[in-house]
Amino acid sequence: MCDHLRQLRKLAIGAFFAIAVQSLASVQLFADDAARPSPVPPLGIEVPAADRAELERGLAALDASLKELSASNVEHIQSLVPDVQVFQRAVSSAVLNNEFFDSADIAKAKELLQVGRMRAEQLLKGDSPWAKTTGLVVRGYTSKIDSSIQPYGLVVPPSYQADGSHKFRLDVWLHGRNEKLSEVNFLDERSKKPGEFTPPDTIVLHPYGRYCNTFKFAGEVDVLEAIEAVKRQYRIDDDRIAVRGFSMGGAGCWHLAVHYTDRWAAAAPGAGFAESEQFLKMSDNEMAALPEWQRKLFSLYDCPLYAANLYHCPTIAYNGEDDPQKQAADVMEKALQNEGIALRRIVGPHTKHSYERDAKRTIDEAVSSIVDVGRERTPTEVHLVTYTLRYNHMDWVQIDGLAEHWAESRVNAAISSTDDQSVVTAATTNVTDLTLSFPPGWCPFDVAKPVQVSVDNEELDAPRAFSDRSWQCKLHQDDQHQWKIGARELGKNELRKRPGLQGPIDDAFMDSFIIVRPTGKSARGVANQWVKSEMDRAIREWRRQFRGEVRVKDDTAVTDGDIAASNLILWGDEESNAVIKRINEKLPIRWDSENVVVGQEKYPAADRVPVLIYPNPLNPQRYVVFNSGFTFRETDYMNNARQIPRLPDWAIIDIRTPPDAIQPGKIEAAGFFGEAWELNPTVPKPNKNKTASSTSETNST
Repeated sequence: MCDHLRQLRKLAIGAFFAIAVQSLASVQLFADDAARPSPVPPLGIEVPAADRAELERGLAALDASLKELSASNVEHIQSLVPDVQVFQRAVSSAVLNNEFFDSADIAKAKELLQVGRMRAEQLLKGDSPWAKTTGLVVRGYTSKIDSSIQPYGLVVPPSYQADGSHKFRLDVWLHGRNEKLSEVNFLDERSKKPGEFTPPDTIVLHPYGRYCNTFKFAGEVDVLEAIEAVKRQYRIDDDRIAVRGFSMGGAGCWHLAVHYTDRWAAAAPGAGFAESEQFLKMSDNEMAALPEWQRKLFSLYDCPLYAANLYHCPTIAYNGEDDPQKQAADVMEKALQNEGIALRRIVGPHTKHSYERDAKRTIDEAVSSIVDVGRERTPTEVHLVTYTLRYNHMDWVQIDGLAEHWAESRVNAAISSTDDQSVVTAATTNVTDLTLSFPPGWCPFDVAKPVQVSVDNEELDAPRAFSDRSWQCKLHQDDQHQWKIGARELGKNELRKRPGLQGPIDDAFMDSFIIVRPTGKSARGVANQWVKSEMDRAIREWRRQFRGEVRVKDDTAVTDGDIAASNLILWGDEESNAVIKRINEKLPIRWDSENVVVGQEKYPAADRVPVLIYPNPLNPQRYVVFNSGFTFRETDYMNNARQIPRLPDWAIIDIRTPPDAIQPGKIEAAGFFGEAWELNPTVPKPNKNKTASSTSETNST
């Protein structure tokens, strides 16, 4: 165990210095030395030999206990094992990856190992007192994305009784930016500090959010998974869940409020940012220099574009009067005004980047008043705006298809009734497929009356409500753009972009994925070097930025179960990767011995590499990705507003330009597939595109 740790530590430190040197070597990208990207997270301190030996002994002892626990077939014990594993993973990660940033961190790790060993001993005896206690509790869950054990903290109120029946309010609190927020530091803080707000009779959840990504990408999945983990262990009232946060957490709160609106009884963002262009102070010239596909990708996370969704979520914004980050509430206030909604703002007088005492009390009272009312289950009106099928749901309305991704898409729907029938009226923009539905017990219709649906002034007879008070009506547009009752029928090999299968490349890393490593040989020597370097980087940076351990398999070891359950991140080409060889001819972009073929255009294969996301031809319910990890890079680590997708559905990389801290090489061509996953007919010709540029804004948030 100890030798294994030492060897892995050497590899981890070597990899860290390699990426730091790579980042700092790209001098031409930055105006001066001060603008170069600093490593995120920073390099830790050297751990004294005696401390390291003590930590390794503690880890070995905890590992032995975990092996005993894993052998148990008792369901209750297995469900609580992550509450022990979370300590092992936190400390081993810090040891292996040189992530002790202060001598105090070493002492914290020793304390965490003691808690982990104590929990293991208790669980081996069939006991789990931490699952029943009140106060500060740290726990863990197994993520669906990469099977990593992710931590979360709780504040459980004194009024909570494990054997009671009352359901409790849940507040989700999103933390601020801290580049030294290792799992060790997170667990220690959550074990000792209750946090900014602790309302009475409320369970407060502190998600880790997979470190410092504004609770976006895998970070937002972490919030949702942590909520589900809490609901499995505690009695939570689904209609009284609030989302709150400050600074980076405030930005995360804006994001989660507008993208997952119908989950929350209330939202209370403080400071932070709400979009990228204005917050980063990008000029019109800088925006114009970006390729169109990159400008479109801003609409994934820019909250003002989704402001109409807050019709359904009572929202209170806070900022200090003298806080530059009041800009977030400024832009959201304007966006909400455009939707006819007046934003409630609480301003802390003469206050910079913190909560002013009286303002804090006002916010807490207002949020409690709202949450006491609870989330509206069946609103008679629904307003939904989106730019992607990733965020497609609001109460009883779900968008299943768009005419064009990354364009504004809206549904405004309402319920009414006459003496003779129930009526649903909907007006849509850029929408081709819809589902209107109520789960059992929620349908407001008279079950004895027929239902009429009017969509864009087309009146259609819909199915009746069932006797259990459930109802569902699917609709789609035909080839003449006329609305029809029923789901769209697809041919055997016909594809459509749909929720959870719509791109861009980064979307594949928000669900279960496996990196598939090539084991064969390819004739493209330079391309092989690029593939290996970028694959190693993707594995390394996933751990550093999203705090998980990537599952890696050889191409020859991929099973039918892997194809069924996971997105496959394929590296190499049809010569080196057996899985790529199986599907290469079924993709709209192919890589043969001489060329990368994109529609009618050909790019020399010797020094061009395709990256893309596409439904897996072996299982169209999952993605394949070629030659890419998540797409933002080292420069973007320095400011959370920069952390947006940097590549669309596909791109051709000219690897004669080496990878740097902004991009993986020169982006020679790139674009989105159409709604049927087809190539856009206007693919740029080789050597005609400018290299994608990027602002050098480096302020941290």
